Amino acid sequence: MATVFDQLDRRTLAALAREYLLCGHLIDRAAMPHVFAAGGLDTMRDVAIDEWMGASPIYTPRMRRALDFDGDDVETIFKGMQLDIGAPPQFMDFRYRVTDAKHGEFELAHCGALMDVEPMGLPFVTAMCHDIEDPTFDATAAASNPRARMRPVHRPPRAPADRMPHCLWTVTIDDEADPLPFPEQALRIADSRAATIEMARGIEGDGRTDYRGPLESDLRFEAFSTWTLISLLNEIALQGHLLTLSFNDSITRRFGAAVAHDIAVKRFIGIAGVAAGRVSKTLGHDASIEDVLRFHPAFHPSSYIDVRIGGGKISLHDCPAIGDAGSGIAWADLLADGETEPFAAIVRAVDPRARCTPVEPAAGARRTWAVTMASEAADEVPAVLLTKVSTGADFEFEER
Repeated sequence: MATVFDQLDRRTLAALAREYLLCGHLIDRAAMPHVFAAGGLDTMRDVAIDEWMGASPIYTPRMRRALDFDGDDVETIFKGMQLDIGAPPQFMDFRYRVTDAKHGEFELAHCGALMDVEPMGLPFVTAMCHDIEDPTFDATAAASNPRARMRPVHRPPRAPADRMPHCLWTVTIDDEADPLPFPEQALRIADSRAATIEMARGIEGDGRTDYRGPLESDLRFEAFSTWTLISLLNEIALQGHLLTLSFNDSITRRFGAAVAHDIAVKRFIGIAGVAAGRVSKTLGHDASIEDVLRFHPAFHPSSYIDVRIGGGKISLHDCPAIGDAGSGIAWADLLADGETEPFAAIVRAVDPRARCTPVEPAAGARRTWAVTMASEAADEVPAVLLTKVSTGADFEFEER
C-alpha cells in the first residue's frame, strides 16, 4: 500500500521516528502552561495524571502488537517504554537493567522533563516526580502486567542539587499482588476510533520487522525495515492523538466546553509550530512547506486524520478523527470548525513570511486553506513561544 512515507529513505524514516516520539512528548509541554493559567498547579497535576493514564494503557499494547513483542515480563514493560511518547530516547534518557522476568530497574541519566520544571521550584518538581509519576508509571507497567509495580529508590527533588542519575526506580512483578484495575480514564478512551483503528501492515525485506529478542539499551531504529518504520511512525503519531483525546476529555470535565476549546486550540498551535520546526530540520534544508505539512505528525496516520496537501493548498476531508470519542475537540475537530492558526504556525516555522488563509473548500473537502507568501516575516505566536520554553524544543539527538 503506497504512503507518503515511501519517498523517504530508511535513515530519514528512522530519524523521524525519534522526532515523532519527542514531538509527542512535547504535546504535554504545549498544554500545561494554559492549564496552569486556568486552574493552578493542583489542577495541572490532576489533568496530567488523567492525560497519561487515559492514553498510555491504550497505545502500549498497540505498539507491542506492531513490533510483535507481546509478553508480560519486565523486559516487555521496558520495550514498551522505549516506544512511548512519554519516554522519548535521549531527551528522557532511560537506562534499563533486567534482573530476571519479574525484577528490573531503570534510571534516568538525563531527564528533559526535570530540566524543564526544576527552575520553576520544588512544588513543580514534587508534582511531576511524585504526584504524577506514581500513578502514571504504574498504569504504564500495568498495561503489560497488572501485577507490576514501579517504585522509587530515589527521585527529585535532588539532594545534592546535582545528583546523578536524576532518579532510580525498581520494577517488580508480584504474582501475589492484586492486579491493578484498568484506569477509569483509559476506559473513556478505549472505545474511540483512535484506540481501535486498524493500521495497514507490510513486510519488507530490508531490515528487522519486529522487536523480539533481547532488550537493547539504545533501540536502533535504522535497523528496522522500511515498512516497519512506516508502521512505527503511524503508531507513534496515533499516540499523540490518543493523548489529545485523553487531555481534552480531562479539561472539558474540569473547565467546561468553552474554556476547554480555548486551551485545546492553544495547545494545538504550540505543538504544531514546534513540531514543524523539528520536522523541517530533519528533512533537510531543501524541505518545502508542503513537505513539512505532509510529514507533520499531527496529520498521521492518514487512515485516521485525512489532511491532503498539494498545489499550495491544504484540505481537510471527512475522516474517523472528526467527532472521535465525543469530545468535540480532537485536532481534526478544531480544523473542521475552521481553526487556521495551527496550520499558520506550521508554515511560519518553515518560512516566517508564509501565511495560511481559508478559501473555498476543494472538491470533496470539509475545509481548504491556501498557503501564500507575504513580504514581511510574521512574529511567533505566544502559544509556540510557550512551548519553546521546554528544553525539548531545541534538543539534538546524538549518534549512539
